[in-house]
Amino acid sequence: MRYAIYFTPEHDDPLCRVAAGWLGRDAFGGAATPAKAHGELSAAEVAFHTAAARRYGFHATLKAPFRLADGVSEQMLVDAVDAFAAQTLPFDIPRLELAQIDGFFALVPTETPPELDRFAGDVVRAFEPHRAPLTDAELARRNPDALGPQECRYLSQWGYPYVFDAFRFHMTLTGRVASEEVLRVRAAIEHCLGNVLDRPVSVAGLAVFVEPTAGAPFEVLSYHALGRQAERKTA
Repeated sequence: MRYAIYFTPEHDDPLCRVAAGWLGRDAFGGAATPAKAHGELSAAEVAFHTAAARRYGFHATLKAPFRLADGVSEQMLVDAVDAFAAQTLPFDIPRLELAQIDGFFALVPTETPPELDRFAGDVVRAFEPHRAPLTDAELARRNPDALGPQECRYLSQWGYPYVFDAFRFHMTLTGRVASEEVLRVRAAIEHCLGNVLDRPVSVAGLAVFVEPTAGAPFEVLSYHALGRQAERKTA
């Protein structure tokens, strides 16, 4: 059983709804929906290109999937995330855009607000005591030979190579796309998204995702609004 701490918009947010429709699965509750054709892509092609991203649900990784440390229970993790969220003020990402990272399509900020990197780093540090060390098999799955020296150090120390200065906020929408398919897939995603990116994205909550069994789809276990305690202190 693994847990992860992700950003995702609230369940009824238009971006969350559109992305869940594109991926064919809603991480809030785990309900699957039949793939739909978009642009020049058939429903079967959309299902193929979204298969890898579908298992994880629509999210941005903050604390990558981990097993709980000895002596840490699920409720202890949830309570810790709730307390952290209550002390953290929400903020906006002014705009997201569609981009390719290492061959897969994702939504990324057009410009990264300084609050975003600070927030991501704070999440990594705050919940490190809840994470069990990686096993040799887990380390091997991260393919450390393909990482740079700093990323290897981060993987060893924090359980994930892409943290702090190596962090790049992204919300994955596909697996790796062959070069000859890039234009068709991009057009299909843009067709699905419509005008949903024409507004800021509010980073207003943290979600605890859970993988109930090895290889199972990740689902939202709990969602925690940011800023409740911080807002009371400044009121």
